[in-house]
Amino acid sequence: MRAVVVRGFGGPEVLELVEVALPQPGRGQVRVRVAAAGVNPVDAVTRSGVLAGAGLMAPRAVTGIGWDVAGTVDAVGPGVTRFAPGQPVVGLRDRLDTDLGTYAEQVVLDADTLAPAPAGATLAQAATLPLNGLTALQALDLLDLPAGSTVLVTGAAGAVGGFAVELAVLRGLRVVALAGEGDEPLVRGLGAEWFVPRTAPDAAAAVREAVPGGVDGAIDAALLGVRALGAVRGRGAFVAVAAGSAPPALRGIRVANVWITADGPALTRLCALAADGRLTLRVADTLPLARAAHAHRRLEASHLRGRLVLTP
Repeated sequence: MRAVVVRGFGGPEVLELVEVALPQPGRGQVRVRVAAAGVNPVDAVTRSGVLAGAGLMAPRAVTGIGWDVAGTVDAVGPGVTRFAPGQPVVGLRDRLDTDLGTYAEQVVLDADTLAPAPAGATLAQAATLPLNGLTALQALDLLDLPAGSTVLVTGAAGAVGGFAVELAVLRGLRVVALAGEGDEPLVRGLGAEWFVPRTAPDAAAAVREAVPGGVDGAIDAALLGVRALGAVRGRGAFVAVAAGSAPPALRGIRVANVWITADGPALTRLCALAADGRLTLRVADTLPLARAAHAHRRLEASHLRGRLVLTP
């Protein structure tokens, strides 16, 4: 079968489409025939060597690329009873130390990282949900704010930010969305009560003008760090969505980083919300697996609304 791998870190050109042996599911595992694989920023920083340089990856001769997957069950290993061949599923690979990722024709994942695909969505749409939806969900869990609280979401028009806005509103939170000026209709449509353009000279001041005293918490999907921290009230909460991007815990603010964890039951709940139309699945474009390098160039060149998806 074909898969995209990296044998030397660098730019998009280091992504290689190679022939590899068909992986076999072990006990508690499922093999998925990939219909769609989301293209995420973590894929680019894996490919470039940034994660290895940060000590988050051990040196490897071959590194698989891709976290998100949607497809159909192809085979199940011993002990798997929740899934059967032919069943549409979505899943998340949350390990960096593997030879194969989801940029492949088939991938083996632990059964507890999978969920039934959301009814009514295409598999390309479904592939945009696992990493970004779980990141938003786990960020909200870390904030741990009661209903009625105010929360700032930076990068609110992006993939993680958009899910964070919708999931926050479903929890009864009041959302301040920070995004591009042209994104106000989008984020308000997702449920944001207030809007702050990212071009504001002082984002924290603009947020505090909307919410005097500061918001109760923030999810920093745009990696603004201390520039967003100033919008949070003293002893509030702040969650950064990228490794190492959390600012200092000033003014008694509780600061945390999301270290994403695959979670099949939580993903199942997200899929149910998507099937009910309460989570918006956004595909920027679909490209064949052979154009993975082109997809990475597009990812790094512009602010996409939705995710690029590779289709074997």
